[in-house]
Amino acid sequence: MAYYFSTKLTCSFDEAIERTTAALKDQGFGILTEINVNATLKEKLDVDFYRYQILGACNPPFAYKALQAEDKIGLMLPCNFIVQEKAAGEIEVSGVDPISSMSAVQNEDLAGIANEIQAKIKTVIDSLS
Repeated sequence: MAYYFSTKLTCSFDEAIERTTAALKDQGFGILTEINVNATLKEKLDVDFYRYQILGACNPPFAYKALQAEDKIGLMLPCNFIVQEKAAGEIEVSGVDPISSMSAVQNEDLAGIANEIQAKIKTVIDSLS
């Protein structure tokens, strides 16, 4: 079972970040965290890594519903998206599949929430294509 949805873009890395952020906003998500993985790896390990950024996205109404259904679900929040550029101008944007990640939590009350969030994440990925 795949644990993510993904699409490829032909644009600059910065444009991919902007487009992904805008598509997330259109679906009610905001960005809580941004982790520049390649800069962190360079700083901490002095290794070169291709451009790779993690966007921690949150849709507050759905996060609230999920937290009401399962108090430990915060371990799986926010919904992560990654933007990576392995070759110049070749960008891949991926978003977590919440059904896959939430299936580890055996709580039936999360099923409907996960389905709704999954639809929004698919819409974000599809809108980037």
